[in-house]
Amino acid sequence: MKQIVFTGINTAQLLEKPIGDPEAGQVQVRLMRSTISSGTERAGITGSTTVSWCRPEAEKPTFPRCHGYSSAGVITKLGEGVEGYAVGDRVALSWSTHSQLQNAKLQNVHKLDDSISFADGALCHIATFPMGAIRKCRLELGESAVVMGMGILGMMAVQLLKLGGAAPILAVDPDPAKREKALEIGADYALDPYAPDFAQTAKALTDGGAQVGIEVTGIGAGLEGILDCMARFGRVALLGCTRNSDFTIDYYRKVHGPGITLVGAHTNARPGADSFSGWWSERDDFEAILKLTKLGRLKLSSLVEEIRSPEEAPAVYHRLCTEKTFPLVQFDWSELI
Repeated sequence: MKQIVFTGINTAQLLEKPIGDPEAGQVQVRLMRSTISSGTERAGITGSTTVSWCRPEAEKPTFPRCHGYSSAGVITKLGEGVEGYAVGDRVALSWSTHSQLQNAKLQNVHKLDDSISFADGALCHIATFPMGAIRKCRLELGESAVVMGMGILGMMAVQLLKLGGAAPILAVDPDPAKREKALEIGADYALDPYAPDFAQTAKALTDGGAQVGIEVTGIGAGLEGILDCMARFGRVALLGCTRNSDFTIDYYRKVHGPGITLVGAHTNARPGADSFSGWWSERDDFEAILKLTKLGRLKLSSLVEEIRSPEEAPAVYHRLCTEKTFPLVQFDWSELI
């Protein structure tokens, strides 16, 4: 089978790789779509340090390495003891790779209703990240919200905040095209964080400050900017991966004094199995995303900007490494021989 592999710093190739039969408790899936998660994959291919807080051995990444943890396809083989699944089932995967064939543990396999496209299915895993962050902030109907950064996670957060009844929703990004897109998918206002009156405008639009904040940039300026927008006792989820911690926040005036709650929202900071109020497991959030998609309330594929063949991977990842703004890209594996 063929697989996209990061073979060195800033280098991606589509390589032939062997694959065996699925083990007990696994299914083999032929991918139809896989989604680039630009922040994580940029860190992986550029050799960024502090790639993973939960895996110390990944602090200094080695090559070759494979990414692409959100995908969808069709089951082609069943491992020993697998029940409830059949060859031909359409499924979405979590913690997968950009691979033509994938042997996946059942805990990472989710059946797709026939009404859900592979394009939507290949975004569901990533969508659980902002869903978990919003849950941790305990959003209530009618509360105001601000999202800092309109990458893939920020756009999804806007969609989910709208479903959750946030009002108004402020989308923040320096790119005017991303601000326009955010308005199209559900934001009530879109602001430039570098505007001289940014914080004052945000507070005016939210009648004194936002109750919920989703910080997606992972940089100090993003956190400082969103703190300037918050109401007293506001809750801020740190969804973006802060890979560079070299920044300073005035915690006394921006966190301590106004009683702001900062919540770590890495997707692995979840219950392993049993969900409870505000803290759902990854699998339960995934199933919730599928329900919302099936009912037509959530259309994740509307965010996809480019569909590329895996054979274009070297050029696509060159852009990821060199371009400041990178679109939401999916690989279409359906025609690959």
